[in-house]
Amino acid sequence: MTIVFALVLGMLAAAAVISVARVLRGPGTLDRVAALDVFVVLIVAASAVYIAIYRDGSTIPLMAAVALVGFVGSVTAARLVERWERHR
Repeated sequence: MTIVFALVLGMLAAAAVISVARVLRGPGTLDRVAALDVFVVLIVAASAVYIAIYRDGSTIPLMAAVALVGFVGSVTAARLVERWERHR
C-alpha cells in the first residue's frame, strides 16, 4: 500500500507544479483563477491521502472547510472578473 500512496502523492505533486506554472504564466485572469481552484482541489486530495495513510479522521473538518473556501473564492473571483471586463 505504501507504493500506491507514494505514487498518488507524486502525481499530486506533479499536478501542483503544473498548476502553479499555469498561475504564473496564465494569459488571463480567469485562467489563473481556474489554476488556483485546481490547486485547492489538489490540497484537499493530498489531505485525503494523509487521512488514508494515517487513518486519522481529525482533519476531515479542515478538509471540508478548505474545499468550501476554495469553491466560494473561485466563484467570487470569476464574478468579479466578469464585472470588471464588462465595465471595460
